[in-house]
Amino acid sequence: MHLNRASGARKRAAATLAVAALMGSLAAAGGSAATAAPKAAPNAAPAAPAPPPADCSAAYRIEQKLDGGTTWRMCWNYNKYAGLVLEKVSYQPKGEPKPIRVLTSGKLGQVHVPYDNGGAEFDDLTDYDFGLGLQDLKPTECPGGTIKTVRVPETGNVKGLCATTRARGHAYRLANDEGTKVWQAQGKDLLVYTVNKVSWYEYITEWRFSSDGTISANVGATGSLSPEDYDATDGRGWPIGKGARDYATSHSHNVFWRLNFGLDGSSKNRIEQYDSKVTPPAGNGKPTTKTTRTPIAKELAGDAKNMRWWRVVSATGKNKDGHARSYEIVPGATNKHPGRSFTQHDVYFTNYRKCEQFASNNISSCGSANAPRSVDKWVNGEDLKNPVTWVNIGFHHIARDEDQQPMPVHWQGFQLAPRDVTAMNPLTPADLAGQNGHY
Repeated sequence: MHLNRASGARKRAAATLAVAALMGSLAAAGGSAATAAPKAAPNAAPAAPAPPPADCSAAYRIEQKLDGGTTWRMCWNYNKYAGLVLEKVSYQPKGEPKPIRVLTSGKLGQVHVPYDNGGAEFDDLTDYDFGLGLQDLKPTECPGGTIKTVRVPETGNVKGLCATTRARGHAYRLANDEGTKVWQAQGKDLLVYTVNKVSWYEYITEWRFSSDGTISANVGATGSLSPEDYDATDGRGWPIGKGARDYATSHSHNVFWRLNFGLDGSSKNRIEQYDSKVTPPAGNGKPTTKTTRTPIAKELAGDAKNMRWWRVVSATGKNKDGHARSYEIVPGATNKHPGRSFTQHDVYFTNYRKCEQFASNNISSCGSANAPRSVDKWVNGEDLKNPVTWVNIGFHHIARDEDQQPMPVHWQGFQLAPRDVTAMNPLTPADLAGQNGHY
């Protein structure tokens, strides 16, 4: 819940997009080639390949090599409204000669919070300067990791960005038919997160990067229920405390992410939609399933359906099998909110425009006083040449006694799953490496 937000306890800042000028100058790439390399000694081990040139200065760089040999690299900056922004995200599994660019940028696109009783409705990023609420993190909140100092606009330095690793259980398991051999590995993820406070709520913005190339984006809401929202006459809430006296007002959290893909360093990615249709069996037959591919040539407001999915396809890169690299969008559990036009769809694919930064209450000037201010209005039939992906995941929060005190974290989010980014599982053990498409 949000303390006194309807009465304007915190006023909205000026309606201009303020991206913090945090990025340092690019690190110099490469050295002089004028001096000949010394002659290698007989039987000397081959020199290790030179690391790729850095995309940003060390203060704003995150690089982590995970079990299995996968390395993730990215830059970060910080925005007054969106909070944490990740940029130039690349993935380099074992055996790939250079990093594979995945995202040009990824960030929150809005946290829209309408109340069930119609008494309040908020856009937490742009109404309440989400980024200004960055919280200091203690070492116990970032076990085994590094806490980076963030220069927050209008606030100052905050030790608020954690980069660490965390176990995720089995990465894979395979036993041979004879039961004499088991291949298995326990995976670790790179975990990058911040905590932002908006009145009574605290939001954990979490990005996970797995050794198999998967990216998971989640927002966890925690903090406290606001006693200001208790209303025994509401009729839409849930009783909190003894008896049926105090009711916490029910509400929704509609979280949007804005993803600017740059697969293999190109902005001209393609979008494809896949739908599978199952035909029941006739007589003693068996059911059949047919999957169709639909290229998305124009901007789209998309709805998730059973056996439907989308992928973002590289315009230039292929894996070693000659297949186009892509990432599949895998939405998590969601409660789609029909109350606003911009919350009525699960994904949006729009053409890139610098001013289109927030899914609702977009505060950037798009060149006209009458320019649309929500993502649904940006889908207007244009050819999709430089797509930006918006993912909308909703949660309807009907409070419970266990929400106090403090409130357990409730998560909402999605995954980006690699599809043909590598020719095989990037964690394949050496003695199975020959089993590509056959046994």
